[in-house]
Amino acid sequence: MNFDFQHCIRCTICVENCPVFRVNPDFPGPKQSGPDSQRFRCDGETSVDQWIGLCSQCKRCEVACPYGVNPAEIILREQLNYGKKHFRAPVSRLFSNVYYLGNLTSLLAPLANKLVSVKFVRRIMAFFGISEYLNFPPYRFHAMERSWPWKGSSKRARKVAFFYGCYLNYNRPDIGRKIRDLFASMGFRVILPRQVCCGLPALGNGDLATARRLANRNAAILAQYIDRGYDVLYACTSCGLMLTRDYPGMLDIEAGKKIAENTYNIHEYILKLLDEGLLDLNFKAVAAKIAYHIPCHLRALGIGYPAARLLERIPGLDIAVLDDMCCGLAGTYGFKKKNQETSFKLGVIAAQALKETAADCIMADCGACRLQLSQLSGMPARDPAEILFESLNNVVNSSKR
Repeated sequence: MNFDFQHCIRCTICVENCPVFRVNPDFPGPKQSGPDSQRFRCDGETSVDQWIGLCSQCKRCEVACPYGVNPAEIILREQLNYGKKHFRAPVSRLFSNVYYLGNLTSLLAPLANKLVSVKFVRRIMAFFGISEYLNFPPYRFHAMERSWPWKGSSKRARKVAFFYGCYLNYNRPDIGRKIRDLFASMGFRVILPRQVCCGLPALGNGDLATARRLANRNAAILAQYIDRGYDVLYACTSCGLMLTRDYPGMLDIEAGKKIAENTYNIHEYILKLLDEGLLDLNFKAVAAKIAYHIPCHLRALGIGYPAARLLERIPGLDIAVLDDMCCGLAGTYGFKKKNQETSFKLGVIAAQALKETAADCIMADCGACRLQLSQLSGMPARDPAEILFESLNNVVNSSKR
């Protein structure tokens, strides 16, 4: 049992930083649904938990808490308990297995992309609890998992295993390949290890068994590469949070601690090598004004904003950092019809702030953030790695495979 709720002094700082509480009056906030309610749960009393699923698990409450209480984790544990006692909706079961859905949809990409754009199909999806306002990202047949599994000479001293995650795998493999090729061009031996979903969608949809099964499969592979001298890299901040926090923590994976200690954000890793004098990069100018939206899970990782620090070295870039708003999508949370009003309201607030910067484009480390904010603002959205790739294109020749 997690007793850190006893450190809560009820200062309500977490509530002030909760995006869902800001727009949804049905959610009492992380203090009441987390530490306050946990006191009753531990005493065996029945607590009012119907609103427990309204939390989006953005983790902003944990970042804000001055006393080290983890309201989001307390809420997540109760979300899992609550799911055991009540029938989970079909939409939650669907999103728990989003990796397998993505695998199938990628194989049928042209047909699947066409179908989800048909109004009649969208109505059927809405009947089963899927949000109507957001367009689904197109799937690609040539997924990352069907790319060359390595790049760079086996004799190279620096070795990295790239955990690309579901979004780069099935929706934007072009970005994933640019990241692979970028590291290969910098002198790395890059491996694309066999992998499945990190497990976050399953965990967020109340399916602990599926989350742990997926995590164990990844951990077994990644631990082997770490033992062979590889560092693990990730681009998706949500995948990174899962690998470094939930594998050794919530899921209690046997190799979780080893993975957490040897896993890095791609931009954090490049900065580390630059600061240690182990890497020398010649940045070319990129003329652009960028509105950089900070994903909530990047804040939760506690590594600062490494992409912003790295891109500051590129001549010609004008970057405005916006770190006080949640995009509202929160992975599969915003794709559920029951959450679409909350997700939409938060997205509109964040999108408006981005538009006010008069930037050329949005930048965000998270694919879900880019999807939501691009659609609601009408602005193009880019991954930080795309801009880094553009600046270093004099040394990079991206492969389609």
